[in-house]
Amino acid sequence: MEYIRLTQENLEQEHICCAISNNKDIQVSSKKAWLRDRLDEGLVFLKSSERGKCFIEYIPAEYAWNPIEADGYMYIDCLWVSGSFKGHGYADDLLNACITDSREQGKKGLCVLSSAKKKPFLSDPKFLQHKGFSVADEADNGIQLWYHPFEKNAAVPRFKACAKHPHTDLNGYVVYYTNQCPFNAKYVPILAETAKQNGIPFQAVQLTTREAAQNAPTPVTTWALFHDGTYITNEQMNDKRFLKLVLK
Repeated sequence: MEYIRLTQENLEQEHICCAISNNKDIQVSSKKAWLRDRLDEGLVFLKSSERGKCFIEYIPAEYAWNPIEADGYMYIDCLWVSGSFKGHGYADDLLNACITDSREQGKKGLCVLSSAKKKPFLSDPKFLQHKGFSVADEADNGIQLWYHPFEKNAAVPRFKACAKHPHTDLNGYVVYYTNQCPFNAKYVPILAETAKQNGIPFQAVQLTTREAAQNAPTPVTTWALFHDGTYITNEQMNDKRFLKLVLK
């Protein structure tokens, strides 16, 4: 397998794996705009040369859009290998490339979000454990911060208090989100319109800066749904799934 690393020069023409390939689609354009600003901060997006969901995205933890304290670590935004790409060792390739790059940059280790049991849009804990990761911290909602230190005495990453105890003072259904996930550009407006048509109290809070994301009331900032202050899920959903959740 050959891999391509996104740069400012090739970003526009490259397929970004987790969204449709048409650059005019709002999902693609929003994600690429977000990536463009992160590349100069050290973000790496390494992808299969073939189209499909086979890539890793990581960034120095100080620049991560998550409320964590992990100075000196590399934070993995997403490692996604699925469909026909599964079972060929590509996830190992991508993770090993991240490890090599991080060591060469003098990082203390890697960190990534997961959970005790596999959750959608989070790294598989079984895979992480197999690759030498362990749990560094856990939030009240079961989201965990896993880490893989390169040295035994490396400081242990942790969640900020705002992420450790997820809560919002806003009433009704509230979703916090960023453009890091391309699906949000399509589905957040759909959910907002669905809620309006069905008389469901709903607010969408877009985190548009790193500072806002690093102080968000949730460890997962790509998508976090609350109801009357209580965290519900990090799983993006369409209008049908949203209504099923609300009306159950």
